[in-house]
Amino acid sequence: MPEKEGKKGEKKAQEKKNPENKGIEKKKRVVNIIRLGETDLDGSKNVLNAIRNIRGVSFTYANAVVKKFGKRDKKIADLSEEELKSLEDIIVNPLKNGIPEWMVNRRKDPETGKSLHITTSRLELTQKMDINREKKMKSYRGVRHIFNLPVRGQRTRGSFRKGSVVGVKRKEAKKQQVEKK
Repeated sequence: MPEKEGKKGEKKAQEKKNPENKGIEKKKRVVNIIRLGETDLDGSKNVLNAIRNIRGVSFTYANAVVKKFGKRDKKIADLSEEELKSLEDIIVNPLKNGIPEWMVNRRKDPETGKSLHITTSRLELTQKMDINREKKMKSYRGVRHIFNLPVRGQRTRGSFRKGSVVGVKRKEAKKQQVEKK
Protein backbone atom coordinates (compact mmCIF):
# COMPACT_ATOMS: atom_id res chain seq x y z
CA MET A 1 0.00 0.00 0.00
CA PRO A 2 2.66 2.58 0.82
CA GLU A 3 4.12 2.06 -2.68
CA LYS A 4 0.86 3.12 -4.37
CA GLU A 5 0.64 6.32 -2.32
CA GLY A 6 4.19 7.19 -3.31
CA LYS A 7 3.35 6.77 -6.99
CA LYS A 8 0.31 9.02 -6.64
CA GLY A 9 2.43 11.64 -4.95
CA GLU A 10 4.93 11.43 -7.81
CA LYS A 11 2.13 11.90 -10.38
CA LYS A 12 0.84 15.00 -8.57
CA ALA A 13 4.35 16.46 -8.47
CA GLN A 14 4.76 15.80 -12.20
CA GLU A 15 1.37 17.41 -12.94
CA LYS A 16 2.42 20.51 -11.02
CA LYS A 17 5.66 20.71 -13.00
CA ASN A 18 3.99 20.01 -16.38
CA PRO A 19 0.43 21.35 -16.52
CA GLU A 20 0.19 20.12 -20.14
CA ASN A 21 -0.17 16.59 -18.83
CA LYS A 22 -3.57 17.41 -17.35
CA GLY A 23 -5.08 17.63 -20.81
CA ILE A 24 -5.33 21.42 -20.83
CA GLU A 25 -3.47 22.79 -23.81
CA LYS A 26 -2.16 26.29 -23.50
CA LYS A 27 -1.66 28.36 -26.63
CA LYS A 28 1.95 29.14 -27.26
CA ARG A 29 2.35 32.79 -28.12
CA VAL A 30 5.04 33.42 -30.65
CA VAL A 31 5.96 37.07 -30.81
CA ASN A 32 7.76 38.18 -33.92
CA ILE A 33 8.91 41.75 -34.21
CA ILE A 34 8.94 43.01 -37.75
CA ARG A 35 10.86 46.17 -38.67
CA LEU A 36 8.94 48.25 -41.19
CA GLY A 37 9.28 51.97 -41.80
CA GLU A 38 11.67 52.64 -38.90
CA THR A 39 9.13 51.07 -36.51
CA ASP A 40 9.01 47.73 -34.71
CA LEU A 41 5.67 46.05 -35.40
CA ASP A 42 4.04 43.16 -33.53
CA GLY A 43 4.08 40.16 -35.87
CA SER A 44 0.98 38.60 -34.32
CA LYS A 45 -1.25 41.41 -35.66
CA ASN A 46 -2.80 41.47 -39.10
CA VAL A 47 -1.39 43.86 -41.69
CA LEU A 48 -4.05 46.56 -41.22
CA ASN A 49 -3.64 46.86 -37.45
CA ALA A 50 0.14 46.50 -37.53
CA ILE A 51 0.86 49.32 -39.98
CA ARG A 52 -1.34 51.70 -37.97
CA ASN A 53 1.45 51.74 -35.35
CA ILE A 54 3.73 53.54 -37.82
CA ARG A 55 3.80 57.27 -37.12
CA GLY A 56 2.06 59.10 -39.96
CA VAL A 57 -0.22 56.19 -40.93
CA SER A 58 -3.83 56.86 -39.93
CA PHE A 59 -6.76 54.46 -40.00
CA THR A 60 -8.02 55.72 -43.36
CA TYR A 61 -4.56 55.71 -44.92
CA ALA A 62 -3.89 52.19 -43.57
CA ASN A 63 -7.15 50.97 -45.15
CA ALA A 64 -6.13 52.43 -48.51
CA VAL A 65 -2.64 50.91 -48.30
CA VAL A 66 -3.98 47.47 -47.39
CA LYS A 67 -6.56 47.64 -50.19
CA LYS A 68 -3.75 48.28 -52.71
CA PHE A 69 -1.56 45.65 -51.05
CA GLY A 70 -4.31 43.04 -51.17
CA LYS A 71 -3.54 40.98 -48.05
CA ARG A 72 -5.74 42.47 -45.35
CA ASP A 73 -6.16 39.60 -42.89
CA LYS A 74 -2.74 38.03 -43.21
CA LYS A 75 -0.45 38.31 -40.19
CA ILE A 76 2.45 40.66 -40.76
CA ALA A 77 4.91 38.02 -39.53
CA ASP A 78 3.78 35.69 -42.33
CA LEU A 79 4.78 38.12 -45.09
CA SER A 80 7.90 37.44 -47.12
CA GLU A 81 10.72 39.97 -47.53
CA GLU A 82 9.46 40.92 -51.00
CA GLU A 83 5.95 41.50 -49.69
CA LEU A 84 7.30 43.68 -46.85
CA LYS A 85 9.29 45.74 -49.34
CA SER A 86 6.24 46.23 -51.56
CA LEU A 87 4.13 47.19 -48.51
CA GLU A 88 6.74 49.74 -47.45
CA ASP A 89 6.88 51.09 -51.00
CA ILE A 90 3.10 51.59 -51.01
CA ILE A 91 3.31 53.43 -47.66
CA VAL A 92 6.19 55.70 -48.73
CA ASN A 93 5.10 56.31 -52.37
CA PRO A 94 1.30 56.31 -52.31
CA LEU A 95 0.77 58.37 -55.46
CA LYS A 96 2.79 55.95 -57.59
CA ASN A 97 0.67 53.07 -56.27
CA GLY A 98 -2.73 54.58 -57.02
CA ILE A 99 -3.68 56.11 -53.66
CA PRO A 100 -5.48 59.45 -54.21
CA GLU A 101 -3.65 62.71 -53.60
CA TRP A 102 -6.13 63.96 -51.01
CA MET A 103 -5.11 61.11 -48.71
CA VAL A 104 -1.45 62.09 -48.30
CA ASN A 105 -0.38 64.17 -45.32
CA ARG A 106 1.71 66.83 -47.10
CA ARG A 107 0.13 68.22 -50.25
CA LYS A 108 2.05 70.80 -52.28
CA ASP A 109 5.18 70.82 -50.17
CA PRO A 110 6.51 74.43 -49.94
CA GLU A 111 10.05 73.38 -50.90
CA THR A 112 9.37 71.00 -53.80
CA GLY A 113 5.76 71.73 -54.77
CA LYS A 114 4.99 68.00 -54.87
CA SER A 115 2.52 66.01 -52.80
CA LEU A 116 4.25 63.65 -50.36
CA HIS A 117 3.35 61.28 -47.59
CA ILE A 118 5.81 61.65 -44.73
CA THR A 119 6.17 59.02 -42.00
CA THR A 120 8.21 58.27 -38.86
CA SER A 121 11.16 60.49 -37.92
CA ARG A 122 10.90 62.54 -41.12
CA LEU A 123 7.40 63.60 -40.03
CA GLU A 124 8.61 64.93 -36.67
CA LEU A 125 11.56 66.72 -38.29
CA THR A 126 9.34 68.29 -40.97
CA GLN A 127 6.86 69.56 -38.37
CA LYS A 128 9.66 71.19 -36.35
CA MET A 129 11.15 72.77 -39.46
CA ASP A 130 7.76 74.16 -40.52
CA ILE A 131 7.19 75.73 -37.11
CA ASN A 132 10.70 77.23 -37.11
CA ARG A 133 10.14 78.61 -40.63
CA GLU A 134 6.92 80.31 -39.46
CA LYS A 135 8.70 81.72 -36.39
CA LYS A 136 11.49 83.07 -38.56
CA MET A 137 8.99 84.70 -40.97
CA LYS A 138 7.17 86.20 -37.98
CA SER A 139 3.84 85.15 -39.45
CA TYR A 140 0.77 85.25 -37.21
CA ARG A 141 1.07 81.54 -36.55
CA GLY A 142 4.79 81.89 -35.89
CA VAL A 143 4.25 84.65 -33.33
CA ARG A 144 1.59 82.55 -31.61
CA HIS A 145 4.09 79.68 -31.44
CA ILE A 146 6.77 82.00 -30.04
CA PHE A 147 4.50 83.12 -27.18
CA ASN A 148 3.21 79.60 -26.59
CA LEU A 149 -0.38 80.59 -27.36
CA PRO A 150 -2.99 78.59 -29.29
CA VAL A 151 -2.48 78.81 -33.03
CA ARG A 152 -5.77 77.63 -34.50
CA GLY A 153 -8.12 80.40 -33.42
CA GLN A 154 -9.27 79.13 -30.05
CA ARG A 155 -10.54 81.63 -27.51
CA THR A 156 -8.12 82.38 -24.72
CA ARG A 157 -10.26 84.12 -22.11
CA GLY A 158 -10.83 81.02 -20.02
CA SER A 159 -8.43 78.51 -21.51
CA PHE A 160 -4.67 78.38 -21.99
CA ARG A 161 -3.99 80.32 -18.78
CA LYS A 162 -0.55 79.91 -17.32
CA GLY A 163 1.21 81.12 -14.20
CA SER A 164 -0.60 82.70 -11.27
CA VAL A 165 -4.35 82.69 -10.93
CA VAL A 166 -5.96 85.69 -12.58
CA GLY A 167 -9.03 86.76 -10.65
CA VAL A 168 -10.64 89.66 -8.85
CA LYS A 169 -10.68 89.94 -5.09
CA ARG A 170 -13.88 91.65 -3.99
CA LYS A 171 -12.41 93.57 -1.07
CA GLU A 172 -9.60 95.04 -3.15
CA ALA A 173 -12.01 95.91 -5.97
CA LYS A 174 -14.33 97.74 -3.51
CA LYS A 175 -11.38 99.66 -2.03
CA GLN A 176 -10.31 100.79 -5.48
CA GLN A 177 -13.85 101.93 -6.31
CA VAL A 178 -14.09 103.89 -3.03
CA GLU A 179 -10.70 105.52 -3.64
CA LYS A 180 -11.78 106.64 -7.12
CA LYS A 181 -14.84 108.40 -5.67
